[in-house]
Amino acid sequence: MPSSIISIGQATGPRRSSCGYCSPPGERSQADTFVQSGGLVGIQLSCDVYQRMIDRGWRRSGTWCYKPWLEKSCCPQYTIRLDATAFAPSKSQRKLITRWNRYVTEGDGSEGRGTSGPNQSAQPSKVAKPTKSGSSPADFLTSLHAVEKNSLGGSSSASTKHIFEVTLEPSSLTQEKYDLYDLYQKNIHKDKENTVSGFKRFLVTSPLASEPIAYSGSRKEHLPQEYGSYHQMYRVDGKLIAMGVLDILPSCVSSVYFVYDPAWEKHSLGKLSALREIALARKMHEAGAKDLKYLYMGFYIQSCQKMRYKGDYQPSFLADPEDYTWHPLDIVCRPLLEKHRYACFSAPERSSNAEVDDDEDLETPSTPIEVDEALLSSLQAATPPFRSPLRSPLTVLPITRTKTWRDPYERGDILHCVKGLGEEVSREIIFAVYV
Repeated sequence: MPSSIISIGQATGPRRSSCGYCSPPGERSQADTFVQSGGLVGIQLSCDVYQRMIDRGWRRSGTWCYKPWLEKSCCPQYTIRLDATAFAPSKSQRKLITRWNRYVTEGDGSEGRGTSGPNQSAQPSKVAKPTKSGSSPADFLTSLHAVEKNSLGGSSSASTKHIFEVTLEPSSLTQEKYDLYDLYQKNIHKDKENTVSGFKRFLVTSPLASEPIAYSGSRKEHLPQEYGSYHQMYRVDGKLIAMGVLDILPSCVSSVYFVYDPAWEKHSLGKLSALREIALARKMHEAGAKDLKYLYMGFYIQSCQKMRYKGDYQPSFLADPEDYTWHPLDIVCRPLLEKHRYACFSAPERSSNAEVDDDEDLETPSTPIEVDEALLSSLQAATPPFRSPLRSPLTVLPITRTKTWRDPYERGDILHCVKGLGEEVSREIIFAVYV
């Protein structure tokens, strides 16, 4: 069903920046280059439009949406998604759940209830163990939520040493969240220059407009009522120890970012959060959000060790960078990625090991961009002011009649963005122009 929400954004074109995956900050060479083929500053986007954007390789950071240019980047980034309805935990993932359940249930054997001890050794105990790979979805969900307080459907009992809660709330700024983010950035990413405004811009502000979810079945109280941007909060004995930043979209739960208290690092909270995000997608699907079947885990990067863990969750698929069809990671994609720097899964003969040309001029207005004339004539533009929410009619005009279009560089930015968005999505976005 088409959304009544207006989608509007400002187009940008190719940009080159330092790659965050090749090597640590301060050790990056000139050849470590990330290139985007198009960008869009989202003023407001319907969740359906953004779903179709990420299906074409886009991703967001705050309101900034970008599409990597895989052929020209040192570390090609492929959109990865997991079928949450077919997922069964591996042996190592089952052990991870068991260890966490044991910690919540028993602690270290000497602590009193309500006293958290992230670095204390867990003692053996009789807790519900995850069932073997290939077991029913209900078995996986039961073991995963066995020691949670009822906030997300768990069944934590009064006999546990710790109170473990997982709650889902619309993205918002609080001091508690910022303090956790600041602690994580300083200790894990060695980023000492954090600010509240930077946190808000990166992980709170979102261009996604909330829209009701039409469940065909009975929605459980802990499941979200609307599509949009959320924070998933993890607390032990009332203390916030981790937070997942999620977008809930018509076809998926999309993982944006995850932060945790480094004192809890031994518990592999990032891996546990992925399991809970899989469970969230599955439970929403079972409640009647029938199209919501997937967990999107951002980008898979074969050349980056710290990003390959995403392939440990199966069955996973990568989006082809040319025709945007989905291909099984283990069967089709990995063999090609092990041989080629850039891989095309739909047409393997177009895969390449060509070196990145760091001197190439990406922004020349003479760069030919082929866009159908009928599409160009249908593109709409609007000028400020833009008031949120943008649910009332705007004064729009054909983009080819704007002053922005007559500037060769700005026209090039629009054309690159349109090419990355594709015909259908481009027709549904009103392009903001500033004249």
